Parts: sequence; C-alpha cells; structure tokens
Amino acid sequence: MENFDGKIAVITGGGTGMGRELTYQLAAEGCHVSICDVIEENMEETFQEASKKYPHVKITKHLCDVSSEEDVLRFRDEVLEQQGTEHINLLFNNAGIGGGASFVLSGIEEWERTFKICWDGVYLCSRAFMDALLKSEEGHMINTSSVNGFWATLGHSQPHTSYSAAKFAVKGFTEALINDFRINAPHLGVSLVMPGHIGTSISENSGKVLGQKDIADLNDEELQEMKDRWIKVGAPVHNLSLEMFRESVMNRQKDFKEKAITSAEAAAKVILDGVKAKEWRILIGPDAKALDRRVRENPEKAYDHDFLPMRDDSHFNLMKQLKNLSEEEN
Repeated sequence: MENFDGKIAVITGGGTGMGRELTYQLAAEGCHVSICDVIEENMEETFQEASKKYPHVKITKHLCDVSSEEDVLRFRDEVLEQQGTEHINLLFNNAGIGGGASFVLSGIEEWERTFKICWDGVYLCSRAFMDALLKSEEGHMINTSSVNGFWATLGHSQPHTSYSAAKFAVKGFTEALINDFRINAPHLGVSLVMPGHIGTSISENSGKVLGQKDIADLNDEELQEMKDRWIKVGAPVHNLSLEMFRESVMNRQKDFKEKAITSAEAAAKVILDGVKAKEWRILIGPDAKALDRRVRENPEKAYDHDFLPMRDDSHFNLMKQLKNLSEEEN
C-alpha cells in the first residue's frame, strides 16, 4: 500500500494520542477515516478538528467499548453504512489502557477490564472487520502492542501484569497472522507496533475508563488508599506526605505526556511509513529499540535487577535512560 489516498481506515482509540494523530495524518493523505473511542469528549475533539481540516474526506465517529462484542459489531455496521462501503483497507487496533499492575494485589475487576480492552479489543475488532478487509483489493491490519509485549515489566520495582499479558497476546496473534495471511489472504498485510515511551494521555484516560477519580479530586482517605496500593506494588513513595504524593502523581502524568521521548505525532508517522514499507515489525522510539536489543541479546537475564545499568527505574526515567543507552551504543 504505497499511499492512502481514497482508502478507508478504521481506528480504535481515536480520541487521543496515536489514534488521534493517525486520524489527522491519514486524512491529510486523502484517506477516509472512521474512529471509535469509549470517552466521548476525546473522540468529539478529534472528529471536529479532523473534519474542519480535511473536509475532502469522509470522517465518522463512533462511541464503542472495544471489549464488548455487542459494541464492536454495532461499530462495524455503523462504519460500513456511513462510509457507504462493503470493504475497508486499514484496521488500526490501537485502543488500550493501563491498569491491573499486580496479579497478586490488584483487584480482579481492574485486572480483567484492562486485559479485555488491550487484548479482547484487538481480537473482537479483527474478527468483526475481517470480512471487510478481505473484500478490499489491498488491506492491512495494524495491531498496537508495546515494549511490554516483549519485556513484561516497568522495571524491577514495578509489576505490570495485566497490560503486559495482553500486549504479549497481541504480539503473538499478529505474528501468527503473517503466515496465515500469506497463505489464505495474500492481498492483506499485517504490522505489529511496539512503542516505547510515547507522549499520550493514557494515564488519565485509563483512570476514566476504570471509573477512578482524577488524582486532584481525591480526598485524604482516598489518597491514602491509593498511596498504600502504590507502596504494595513497590513504588518508592513511603516517605511522601499525602499532598506530596498527590503532586508527585500529577507531575508524573504531566511529564509522561509532555516530556516523552517520542511524540504521538512522530509515532503515527513511523507507523504509517512502516505500513507503506510493508514492515511487519515496527519499533517506535530509541528506547524501544535499545530495550528490544538488550532483551534479545540476553533473554535469561531480562528480569534480573542488574539487567539495565540504572538505579531509578520509574517508567519515565527508565525510558529516558534507555534512550541515552541507545545513543551511547550507536
């Protein structure tokens, strides 16, 4: 697929982050786009901006919880009807949230909700849109995994079980489709996207989807419960007062988005360039590339404390130091 002009793309999680940027960049190339999201205000913002900038293409919006088969089937039917088509060319399974850090300590509802959005969402949307992809003259499925799809942790002090398990499933599913498509649908391609630290609103969005209050709105009792959960999963926040803890969490959320190694805009460009180049494996960011190289070189040591030469392994600092490692190695 050398260009996207006149093609039809479906993007899950199109309200913010990479999904929003994919919408803008595809529309700029003349691609008709249908987006879904579970947070209506985010989706509406993407839709209004894209429609205003790119009136020459058809853009549709759909409220959808990708973990619900009923929602996904309705989403598919709405897309085909509103786009006036029986086929699509591009399916971006991009929706995801974080949560369910510890299998031992996290609540089962949060753990399963995270897993179902990050994995079931990919499976259900792939199933739902498979016939529409098959009816295209050329089509491509793009599934977003993560560096946590090959390294199941955020660092030795931070378990990350539900998200990592789901992203490993996405990775395995996508790799299995490579040969399946070659044999049974040779006009289709598939790509696995594995981002490092990308500047998105996943932290805030995850809380909304999981029904959690914004950190700024928590009372002291709720804040203490949150702090206790962080301590249980290994976060070094023992010595912080409640207000210092609140400020620390808010600053982490802000830094994650604003000081990311790779912007969502840059990540979307890498993805689309990778699709055009027919790349099945798309690593995004120098941090992702450095971590991938280290895991492949020494997989049996991947979860040892000395696997990475750094003391502060909070996610933000971990990805930043991996970027530095990558630059030193190159």
